[in-house]
Amino acid sequence: MRKSPAVALVAALFSAGIASADLSRNVIGAFRGQIVITKDELPEGKTDGETIKKIKAANLSTVEGNGDAENATWHFHYTAFLLKGGSSDLKLEFLKEGKLSADKRLEGVDPKQNVLTGDISIDENEGLAKGKTYVVELSAGNTVVAKTTVTMK
Repeated sequence: MRKSPAVALVAALFSAGIASADLSRNVIGAFRGQIVITKDELPEGKTDGETIKKIKAANLSTVEGNGDAENATWHFHYTAFLLKGGSSDLKLEFLKEGKLSADKRLEGVDPKQNVLTGDISIDENEGLAKGKTYVVELSAGNTVVAKTTVTMK
């Protein structure tokens, strides 16, 4: 399988996008075990309750692709509220009907963090398809530490 320069750029964007978020315990608890997908960074409110409402409103269930008709590319921001930390090597897996369609490895993650945030760019050459819905799981080895469902349009 030949990888285009765009795939190399995607890998560079992905690896550079790993960070941790600074949120209150109440906000983290409200989303524990979930991956929140947004267009941009998480919104903040003046109170925990307001922040939770804003995050829920910003959470995307569908990500719009861009690119040519032959190879759509999807770009989105993610925040993973981990069930448990302790791993510096995580994998983001896109599953369709229980079968792996694509994945992205997160290396160099601070194992003390319980919230991770970053940007993802992924395209059809990596295994995803327009119009399909995927369960997205963040795994530490065989343990799923956060997940969500998203449709790629």
